[in-house]
Amino acid sequence: MTRPSNDEYFMSMAKLVSSRSTCIRRHVGAVIVKDKRVLSTGYNGSPKGTQHCEKLGCIREQFHVPSGTRHELCRGVHAEQNAVIQAAYFGTSVNGGTLYTTTFPCSMCAKILINAGISEIVYNEKYVDDLSIQILSETNVIVRRFGTDDKEDIPQV
Repeated sequence: MTRPSNDEYFMSMAKLVSSRSTCIRRHVGAVIVKDKRVLSTGYNGSPKGTQHCEKLGCIREQFHVPSGTRHELCRGVHAEQNAVIQAAYFGTSVNGGTLYTTTFPCSMCAKILINAGISEIVYNEKYVDDLSIQILSETNVIVRRFGTDDKEDIPQV
């Protein structure tokens, strides 16, 4: 048996967390780690105590909203947002942490992660959001694709 690397270990956790998603379009999971310890997890879905999109249907699908646009037209909370929220809810600072996420963060999540002090983002799947790429490229946040040294998504300013 081969022991997984830290990246493999934490990304496999993010993939497992994504299985809890209640979104009917995309299942996303996120894990925030610091000093090789899990601080928080999150998956995308409706706010606590509200009806799930699985039951109500997807507003974005009903209005044919293209992926990567109009993020406010969704009743769901994104995985990255939920991971930061859960940490805050339980009084855990994520400053200096690494976020492992199954999908590249949208611009809304990028702004939250930057302001929360996340120092590195490791993502698995690409996601089209040019504003997110632009915003992250203006920071010192390290962004890399899981399993590669691929930084092509983050152009140098």
